[in-house]
Amino acid sequence: MSLWKRPVTIGEGLPTPPNTMGHHLDIRVTEVGPDFLRGTMPVDPRTVQPYGRLHGGASCVLAEELGSIAAFLATDPAIGVPVGLDLNANHIRPLGSGLVTGTARPVHVGRTSQVWEIRLTDADDRLVCISRLTVAVIPADRAKPAG
Repeated sequence: MSLWKRPVTIGEGLPTPPNTMGHHLDIRVTEVGPDFLRGTMPVDPRTVQPYGRLHGGASCVLAEELGSIAAFLATDPAIGVPVGLDLNANHIRPLGSGLVTGTARPVHVGRTSQVWEIRLTDADDRLVCISRLTVAVIPADRAKPAG
């Protein structure tokens, strides 16, 4: 049984929407399983800190992007939309090049809140960062962009 409440038609390497942070960092959703979502981000001049290692903030962007997409797919549109409340990240291993891969899996999916664990790994499947994203599910009319 699938966790997803919205249609999932993600092809391999689907980029995130234009004019978003995920798009600027070339985050791509690469796989959706029955209870997980996976994606990648290059480790390149856009995503490293001055010492040439993956920037912790970039790791957080990948984790939040994947967790947020997963939360959106797992939320019944009749109930509302998920919005981020908290992101926690522990940076385990440095990464200087290649792709970092993130896998988001649910810890809790409720009617008004969700918690997602996002594991970031290197090409050898070694843990680079582990994150937890907490979201609130709010009515859709309260989620309109500020402006």
